Amino acid sequence: MNKIYYTLLPLCALISLGADACTGITLKSRDNSVVVARTMDWSGEEMDNMYVIVPRGHVSQSSLPNEEEDGMLFAAKYGYVGIAVLAPEYIIDGTNEAGLSAALFYFPKYGKYQDYNPQYKENTLADFQLVPWILSQFDNIDDVKQGIQNIRVINFDPRAETVHWRITDKYGKQVILEIVNGVPNFYDSELGVLTNAPGYQWHLTNLNNYINLYPGAVEPKNMHGLQLRPLGAGSGFLGLPGDFTPPSRFVRAAFFETYSLQQNTASETIRQAFHILNNFDVPLGVQFNVDKAPNNMPSATQWTIATDLTNMQIYYHTMYNRNIRHIDMRAIDFETVAYQYQMLDKTNIQPMTEIQIVTE
Repeated sequence: MNKIYYTLLPLCALISLGADACTGITLKSRDNSVVVARTMDWSGEEMDNMYVIVPRGHVSQSSLPNEEEDGMLFAAKYGYVGIAVLAPEYIIDGTNEAGLSAALFYFPKYGKYQDYNPQYKENTLADFQLVPWILSQFDNIDDVKQGIQNIRVINFDPRAETVHWRITDKYGKQVILEIVNGVPNFYDSELGVLTNAPGYQWHLTNLNNYINLYPGAVEPKNMHGLQLRPLGAGSGFLGLPGDFTPPSRFVRAAFFETYSLQQNTASETIRQAFHILNNFDVPLGVQFNVDKAPNNMPSATQWTIATDLTNMQIYYHTMYNRNIRHIDMRAIDFETVAYQYQMLDKTNIQPMTEIQIVTE
């Protein structure tokens, strides 16, 4: 059996169950550094989460629905770094040495790929491997748009739902890719926010329902002699949805991203991205009926990543370790580095530091 097919079978079964709630944002600092960030939320099962370093020349092959067949081969023109789940071939979010970033987000019920046809297996690519294909082949979004016309993206397991993608270049240009009825659709993403279903354009329209919201406090009002005042700070956001559905998270992320204070530098913006996305951590259990949670992980938000595309820096923390870790892509020679992957956490427990009390 094809190795990739075998290792991703558990993930396909999980995705068919839903309960994914990823949230993505995009920030730019005053020095014009571009930061893309997102959560990876999955409450169905604790997954093997790993970072992957891929050198130039590394050859990948797509898996196909028939495990006895192999799909499209592609050799890396560009080296890249990404975070994968369950298998190193399944990269959820990554960046290549040219500063192009690609990430996938759950998109159930609203997307539809082309049906698998063995006649075209040599240019057929499983959706799970579209991110590494993009990162390995392209240095700009226009070429991605052109290149995808020459391949057939499929769902290699009927149990799995569809996904959609966010693609961003080092200058901050961003598009959302959704494949519907077998046709790839690219949408310019000036807002820089992405969650899950329904489609991206629907989410933009839905923002009109919240046109009344604004930062700050509501002015006091007099009602027949009764003085009405806000009960606390931030009353201009009263009515901002706080649940974990994709439409509500999209609205919340759009307002937090838009009205958070722009930072001066990339490093400050990275920290800001993590603070914003802390608001989207999903406590395990809230997505299930009482006593129906399938496990007892620390969080349904298994990891959060923030990438400085301008300075080629990748940062992440996990549900087990909130300390931010860092990969400097500038220090990697993608011509000579070995293909490698490592678990995001060496131990599955949050480190804690005891405060030493001065007694004298």
